[in-house]
Amino acid sequence: MDCKLRAKNCGGCPLLGLDYAAQLKQKEEKVRALVGKYGPVHPIRGMEQPYHYRNKVISTFAPGFGGKLTSGIYAANSHKVLPVESCLLQDEVLDKTMQAVRAAANACRYQPYDEDKGTGLVRHCLLRRGVATGQVMVVLVTAQPVLPGAKNFVKALLAETAQRGVTVTTVVQNVNSRKTSVVLGEAEKVLYGKGFILDTLCGKSYAISPRSFYQINHTQTEVLYGLAVEAAKLTGKEVVLDAYCGIGTIGLTAADHAKQVVGVELNRDAVQDAIGNARHNGVKNARFFAADATRWISEATAAGEKADVIFMDPPREGSTPEFLTSVARMEPKWVVYVSCNPVTLARDLATLTKLGYKAEGFTPVDMFPHTEHIETVCALSKLDIYQKITVDLKMDELDVTAAETKATYEEIREYVKEHTGLNVSDLYIAQVKRKCGIKERQNYNKPKAENPKQLKCPTEKEKAIREALKHFKMI
Repeated sequence: MDCKLRAKNCGGCPLLGLDYAAQLKQKEEKVRALVGKYGPVHPIRGMEQPYHYRNKVISTFAPGFGGKLTSGIYAANSHKVLPVESCLLQDEVLDKTMQAVRAAANACRYQPYDEDKGTGLVRHCLLRRGVATGQVMVVLVTAQPVLPGAKNFVKALLAETAQRGVTVTTVVQNVNSRKTSVVLGEAEKVLYGKGFILDTLCGKSYAISPRSFYQINHTQTEVLYGLAVEAAKLTGKEVVLDAYCGIGTIGLTAADHAKQVVGVELNRDAVQDAIGNARHNGVKNARFFAADATRWISEATAAGEKADVIFMDPPREGSTPEFLTSVARMEPKWVVYVSCNPVTLARDLATLTKLGYKAEGFTPVDMFPHTEHIETVCALSKLDIYQKITVDLKMDELDVTAAETKATYEEIREYVKEHTGLNVSDLYIAQVKRKCGIKERQNYNKPKAENPKQLKCPTEKEKAIREALKHFKMI
């Protein structure tokens, strides 16, 4: 299947000319190339019908033929608007809705905004549809707070959509007076309806406002979240942290299988939606906080907070080293990383594996057919550094003493740090081991100088090292 917009340099679906099976293979291979060294990559989950899946549409207004306005999407690598009547990726109901919006805007003689001159009124139109409920939202983005003839616009819009067999649930005016490529501004006014729509996802009902983050592919989102919750191996006893939680979709999906869910999200509007969604669904074991995820988890770990499972669904730029370090300090048994960018996933995995986590597997999900984007669910388990593995080897073949097989210097240092907060060097550990009569390999830790003036291990550190040696049954 092809689209005439591709010949006009539309960049919305660069893989459209490639057979869908080949698209899936290409994406799976990309994930495997980036993260395969960390764990097995399972077959990608594709769609049976990979068209018309977008439940959210953003259309930009521009001057059209005969002085009328038109709308569409930007051509690739430009700000030239390509008029769009229909799109192979967009929900067909939203295509009809956008046709009605243009007709109503032209009836009201609204002028498109010119970003170079700063003139005109209407900038963009954002449309959302609840796939399970059929509810439709229209958000008209204007450059000025006053929308002349707002009531007439709504009346004309409802008449135009009715002619096309579409029922609009709510109409919102969003004001964006800034010179920016960001679509939505901060101020909003509800012109018709309640200002939000409802949709059902994974058995829960969600209120979606104009600025809510909500996945655009309903079918594949249920696949994605199902994989994520399954990967967490919840039993009903766990404390779960849902980081970068948006309107709470992953956390609320997991809430039925957990003891408690805590969600953290920077966008305050999204957090208000999450709180309302929990209340609306009767979920009483979930709390949500409006905060930067890195700052929140850093403060929580400093206060001694723990989590049994952490879901993390960061933006395309991935997480931060500080966040990942705090994840390790919380010591969850499972970390479930939902990634929308395998490149930053690979980068963050390099950190998490160094911090004591092992990737058990990856499942790519094709959330955006005909584009290059890939979602991936990764389950990571916490390694037990004290786990003993019995092997049939002779001691003399390894050139180590019996005591040295109990614990390494690194394990002793980590044990001391974890239980006392003290940092101890290999030199101090060696001194205490000699005092305790533990025989080591010849010349191990022996200084190069003939009569070096070595620092003596302080009493409190010697005591801590002895406790570690007792823990590892070395004395």
